[in-house]
Amino acid sequence: MSRIGKRPISIPNKVTITLDGQKVAVKGPKGELSRVIPAEIVMGLEGETLLVNRRDESRVARQLHGLCRTLVANMVEGVSQGFQRRLEIIGTGYRAQVQGRNLILNVGYSKPVEMPPPEGITMAVEGNTNVIVSGIDKELVGNTAARIRAVRPPEVYKGKGIRYSGEVVRRKAGKTGKTGKK
Repeated sequence: MSRIGKRPISIPNKVTITLDGQKVAVKGPKGELSRVIPAEIVMGLEGETLLVNRRDESRVARQLHGLCRTLVANMVEGVSQGFQRRLEIIGTGYRAQVQGRNLILNVGYSKPVEMPPPEGITMAVEGNTNVIVSGIDKELVGNTAARIRAVRPPEVYKGKGIRYSGEVVRRKAGKTGKTGKK
């Protein structure tokens, strides 16, 4: 049995879960999310907890068990608290700003890079170098943060670029000066 899959999901106050066949809808104070769960997985509500079980012991059902439990738990956490990813911009002259809803990145290219956020995602900038991506869908928040990081990933010689907050960039030693006869 999957260690993650057999753990029950506790439902906080102000969050309602609706099961309609294989469709799970979660509604909370921050918004509403829904997802279709594969047919190999069975869900059941018991009071203030949601249980995720598998129909049989097939290989596919065992593979999907922990995944589906984690996806639904992330939906519950997203509509109650929300998710956030922070990015840092490091480099001389590199900066970010929000114009309307769009994020404008000046990261060493000839023109600024303009990134419109997907529906349900908000972007904020602190101090020109810290970007905060937030929303209720964990997958969408992570994908948006990865797209922003991909504009100028951190390079290994000087460490310049866009990185996740707390990310450690392994630095390489540069070329050494040539010594000897001229």
